[in-house]
Amino acid sequence: MSFAKLILVQKTFFGHPGRFPASLISSRKSPSLQPTKSHTIRSFATVAMVKAIRVHEHGGPEVLKWEDVEVGEPKEGEIRVKNKAVGLNFIDVYFRKGVYKSTLPFTPGNEAVGVVTAVGPGLTGRKVGDVVAYAGHPLGSYTEEQILPASAAVAVPPSIDPIVAASIMLKGMTAQVLVRRCFKVEPGHTVLVHAAAGGVGSLLCQWASALGATVIGTVSSEVKAAQAAEDGCHHVIIYTQEDFVASVDKITSGQGVNVVYDSVGKDTFQGSLACLKPRGYMVNFGQSSGTPDPLPLSALAAKSLFLTRPSLMQYNATRDELVECASEVFTNVASGVLRVRVNHTYPLSHAAKAHADLEARKTSGSVVLLPDAA
Repeated sequence: MSFAKLILVQKTFFGHPGRFPASLISSRKSPSLQPTKSHTIRSFATVAMVKAIRVHEHGGPEVLKWEDVEVGEPKEGEIRVKNKAVGLNFIDVYFRKGVYKSTLPFTPGNEAVGVVTAVGPGLTGRKVGDVVAYAGHPLGSYTEEQILPASAAVAVPPSIDPIVAASIMLKGMTAQVLVRRCFKVEPGHTVLVHAAAGGVGSLLCQWASALGATVIGTVSSEVKAAQAAEDGCHHVIIYTQEDFVASVDKITSGQGVNVVYDSVGKDTFQGSLACLKPRGYMVNFGQSSGTPDPLPLSALAAKSLFLTRPSLMQYNATRDELVECASEVFTNVASGVLRVRVNHTYPLSHAAKAHADLEARKTSGSVVLLPDAA
């Protein structure tokens, strides 16, 4: 195992086992190596020394540090996993900046696929060699190896490549929640997807189109417009060249859309509300441009609108919900309903570069970090 060290721990206790005489504790000098009475205990402990990205302070991509960390043995109900691929998501940026809170220092990351290298005592249903994936919780996937609750991991079908699985778990399950549970898209619906060429946006367009909806997507460039069209967008709006509210109004002949899936936040929030038809659903699931300004409830009354801010963890709160959600995602990948675009890969040690490119909108589709020792 790379970066693994077998450490011989030798402990010599003077006087009584596990206790040092006070004279020795208070002395600045090294204790005598010839005690009158000694008990020497030798034990072997495997300490996995692996590389991980650590955040010691909130800030820009430069706060992502490549460091050595220790990984111990899994306890009851846990597994140890050697990561083969780590998904990059915009939520990682929020944690890095401190928008979402985590105790410092921490290892970022909410998604990974890897091979089980050890299982906790008494655990059934998982064995060494299994390929598993997890997304959402716990934080800490930017590492070569980690400890996970076995209940958080799901088996990856053999037909799905680990890199594809790492790119689809969080984004795919987010898309499943949005189009199947948060607002159930059906034939005849018209949906608006912001950031349609992004990781989640691309999957939303494909899934909503497969469900029979008319899909309108917004993107920032001609290149991304072409990708969105390939992914099922019936109408693509380049928001840097045209006002998306006016364009949606024209496309829908003034009727508006049934639902808006908005991960942009501040820059699009008010416009998204304007695009909705009466009793439409405003689904905000991110804020890449910043947190939207406060909205009085009375602003929803004119068209009896619904506003929700879903969280994947709340929708996959039980083991059964998690397994069902992941299974539907993997099934749609295997059947071709969802085409995964892993357009960018970076070494895990270059996570800072990946974050910078993501925030600068230099990426499209999914981004995957590859552990250097994978």
